[in-house]
Amino acid sequence: MDTRRRNLLIGSSAAAAAAAIGLPALGAPAKRGNAPDLHIELHAGPDRVAIRPGATTQVWRYRSRLLRGDAAALEAGAGGYLGPVIRVRAGQRVRIDLVNGLPESTIVHWHGLHVPDTMDGHPRFAIAPAGRYEYEFTVANRAGSYWFHPHPHGRTGKQVHAGLAGLFLISDDEEAALGLPDGAHDLPLVLQDRTFDADNQFVYLGSSGDGAGKQGGGMMGGGMMGGGMMGGRTGRSMMGGGMGSMMAGMMGVLGDQILVNGSLQPGREVERRAYRLRLLNASNTRTYKLAWNDASPLTVIGTDGGLLAAPVQRDYLMLAPAERADLWVDFGRWPPGTELTLRSLAFEGGMDMGGMMGGRAALPDGAAFAVHSFRVGAGAAKAGTLPRRLSAIPAPEPRLAVNAERPKVFELTMGMMVWGINGAGFDMLGASELETVKLGTQEVWEFRNDGRRSMMGMVMPHSMHVHGVQFRVIGRSVSNKFSNEYGTVSAGLVDEGWKDTVLVMPGERVRILLRFADYPGLFLYHCHMLEHEDSGLMRNYRVKA
Repeated sequence: MDTRRRNLLIGSSAAAAAAAIGLPALGAPAKRGNAPDLHIELHAGPDRVAIRPGATTQVWRYRSRLLRGDAAALEAGAGGYLGPVIRVRAGQRVRIDLVNGLPESTIVHWHGLHVPDTMDGHPRFAIAPAGRYEYEFTVANRAGSYWFHPHPHGRTGKQVHAGLAGLFLISDDEEAALGLPDGAHDLPLVLQDRTFDADNQFVYLGSSGDGAGKQGGGMMGGGMMGGGMMGGRTGRSMMGGGMGSMMAGMMGVLGDQILVNGSLQPGREVERRAYRLRLLNASNTRTYKLAWNDASPLTVIGTDGGLLAAPVQRDYLMLAPAERADLWVDFGRWPPGTELTLRSLAFEGGMDMGGMMGGRAALPDGAAFAVHSFRVGAGAAKAGTLPRRLSAIPAPEPRLAVNAERPKVFELTMGMMVWGINGAGFDMLGASELETVKLGTQEVWEFRNDGRRSMMGMVMPHSMHVHGVQFRVIGRSVSNKFSNEYGTVSAGLVDEGWKDTVLVMPGERVRILLRFADYPGLFLYHCHMLEHEDSGLMRNYRVKA
């Protein structure tokens, strides 16, 4: 298919179907200039990984090859089946060639990065098996913990669950001047949950077996409508397929075992000194309420969009799907031999599949469980100084928004077992007048999760992500009906910094301030509880020059 024919197809009513099956190996045309500072080939394909004793687990994963640039920019991965850790500096020019070795279409989204729409991983650019897509962009973000994952329409949940994810870590001069823990003392912790069958294979949407390619049909391919959506023991504890499977696909897939960095790690030994823990919730649906087992406070130094202006302390930290948080932990505070456990505490208002359908997940959302343990090693403590000021972050100014007095309202809705925003599902190329913004302006948006426009008033948490920008959270409110549930999570929210994903609890309204700079085009906003996204809780917004 030549470029002209491809463009005609993308501009036609057949675009949604084309993106679902994948287009041939063309990709978006790059504006080639000088050679990039970093050039990587990223290959998505099947593999086998030893996760539990016995049979290896079939996964899909990203493998990488450095074609140009500093060898330190590319690490094999955080562990297990996870893809590489890509380390870059702000201002670098990066070229990444995605090669699709999967048996279905895919595309990569650079989560949290500020890039042109053709580089953002929109599902309209999904490539077919054996296809290639060339990304090239300048790193325009602040230092921070970003990540990448697939984003084909209707298949994102399946492909992430199969193992496709990696970290994209950015540094800059401001961060470097702080002397934060680095090297072996800068630890990524990628949190995910999975259920395994008797043969050590992942169970997704009621199915497992020989290979990630057979893990359920997904929202568009025999899953949501074909009765194969329930995740793991959740599905077996419900209605045996049919309605139970459909409900699971609608509400989200929960695993019964917690994986850290793609493996079942019981824990690790740490030195008696300061560490930086980079937490990423890469679970499909599960929200974590993180706290130390001895009730020591957590010191948060960064969120989705990089460092905070100053450290903040929380007794616990809420981390919804796709959210990130960087912690400063001085393990020298504890005596040698101390066993510390990062736990997820119980909370109300999580996914309640059992409450609706008469069953119960083996590890329900909102349950208490251990996440990861740290054993403090021997030796003298090495003093570490936490900077009192971390970064220059201006205060948000909602008054500068073009709609400061009339925020745009986006209601998170449910109808006929399908999610939507303001009652509408995903439209591959469409964006409404409400979803059209002007380049160079700021707007206030309000996500409403009160269930007033949902089937049977159905309300559950959502993790709302906006592509292409970092935003500020400027207000939250919750209805009296849900105040008790909200009270079990509200003290763990960190809204002080730049965000690209925000937890919206049942009964809550969240206001955000966004600025649309640099790039016109078509971008996504959606729930990052991936089965919600795949079943319709995703829309486009259009930035007009």
